[in-house]
Amino acid sequence: MTITITAFENSPDRGRGLARDMRVRWALEELGLPYQVRLLSFEALKRPEHLAHQPFGQIPSLEDGDLVLFESGAIVLHLAGTHPGLLPEDADARARAVAWLFAALNTVEPPIVECTMAMIFEREQPWFAARQPMLEKRVQARLQQLTASLGSAEWLDGAFSAGDLMMVTVLRRLVSSNLLDAWPPLLAYIARAEARPAYQRAFADQRAVFEAASGTRPEAPA
Repeated sequence: MTITITAFENSPDRGRGLARDMRVRWALEELGLPYQVRLLSFEALKRPEHLAHQPFGQIPSLEDGDLVLFESGAIVLHLAGTHPGLLPEDADARARAVAWLFAALNTVEPPIVECTMAMIFEREQPWFAARQPMLEKRVQARLQQLTASLGSAEWLDGAFSAGDLMMVTVLRRLVSSNLLDAWPPLLAYIARAEARPAYQRAFADQRAVFEAASGTRPEAPA
């Protein structure tokens, strides 16, 4: 049975590959697994049939035979754990790759999301000017630590893994800001990941949904 994932019918990321279904699409492309996408409107996200699969009314969810999963990290980890290609065979290296996946979601993403959401939704609030430097400082601290850990390596721990996939999707939330400018190794790291054919296919597929909904011309990953 073909895997089915859910995605936005009209994504608020405007086709930039930032919605979290991108993580799952990319993983499926890296693993060479066929899949289909069920596009959902914002109204459909609130309906009982979707909430039965995703209790928080979000995307993505995954249906794989009798298995239904939600949360992009759990989905990517499941796919990587059941199909070869995104986790090392060596047990210790495998555990480290999983650790990096969790680090992306639990350590690096929260300050990035808080900071970028404030830029979008709180600019007109009286506290923005005083609060934003503190949020940016938290992000920069994580970027410094990540840069130190990456060093001159291509990927976080040996070969490209699910940990890199998740970390890059988290870092890409910053590409429209200037917060990555001070960290050339991370910019190069993101560029290497974006150059992967599987990433390009996943990006193109997600971008095509936005183009169909808006009539926007194609653009390269940014």
